[in-house]
Amino acid sequence: MLREKTRVAVVGFGNVGRYAIDAVQTAPDMELAGVVRRASSLNSNNDTLQTLGVHAVSDIRELEDVQAAILCTPTRTIPDVAESILSLGINTVDSFDIHGQPILALRARLQAAAQENNAVAIVSAGWDPGTDSVVRTLFEAMAPFGITYTNFGPGMSMGHSTVVRTMPGVKEALSMTIPLGTGVHRRMVYVELEPDSSYEQVEQQILTDPYFAKDETHVHAVSDVGALWDLGHAVMMQRKGTSGKTANQMMQLHMAINNPALTGQILVAAARAGLRQNPGAYCLPEIAPLDFLPGDRESLIERLV
Repeated sequence: MLREKTRVAVVGFGNVGRYAIDAVQTAPDMELAGVVRRASSLNSNNDTLQTLGVHAVSDIRELEDVQAAILCTPTRTIPDVAESILSLGINTVDSFDIHGQPILALRARLQAAAQENNAVAIVSAGWDPGTDSVVRTLFEAMAPFGITYTNFGPGMSMGHSTVVRTMPGVKEALSMTIPLGTGVHRRMVYVELEPDSSYEQVEQQILTDPYFAKDETHVHAVSDVGALWDLGHAVMMQRKGTSGKTANQMMQLHMAINNPALTGQILVAAARAGLRQNPGAYCLPEIAPLDFLPGDRESLIERLV
């Protein structure tokens, strides 16, 4: 039996963290225990946090009775952050966004930590990987033989932008994803350089980073990245395949969204679903869709099925 209100902590106060707070505060079955920030950042954005009525701490152990932690930190910090919070017996949910083998490795690592501490970790619970992964799964169930193309953008990739922003010599960065069709993408990276930094060195760092190495990538130095800022993104998924022996089955999903707002909302839904799983680590396609929604299962079935 779930408590009337689940106490949730948001870890990180960047773009996704701000929208995750909104999603928690509007969820009928959740309450915000507080926000966890780096000690060096704890005194910044105080006016914003106070306006939101949010209690901020530097350690999740300073918050009372936290049942789930929504991790809104950069992808490459997720393994260590998730493992440390799971060790406290607190569920975690993250939007780790490096597709393929890294997700499997993270899931395996957090599986051990979650089971050892009687907790649940929901891995890669954004919109892609995340809810788009569920749609790809359903597309393949409907047409087992065929090809699915996932085309992102045009829009800002938060994960790619964050990676560039943390590189030496970069003051601010924006990475735009441009769809070329059939799942092929171009990365347009705009960097605002620190004084005396080398454009050539920054460009080489970007082009060789695993986030960018597999895609056509163009790097441009600009005077003000803020003038280019736009949190919008989009995805078009298409599958053409065969159902049984019947060919030419066509399926399509198109979304145009505010990137961090949708990510924050899915993280909150996944935190809810995590409370309904046995201890362990899960990706979204492994979870029953009704578990993401508030309310009892019979009422949801009556309304949705």
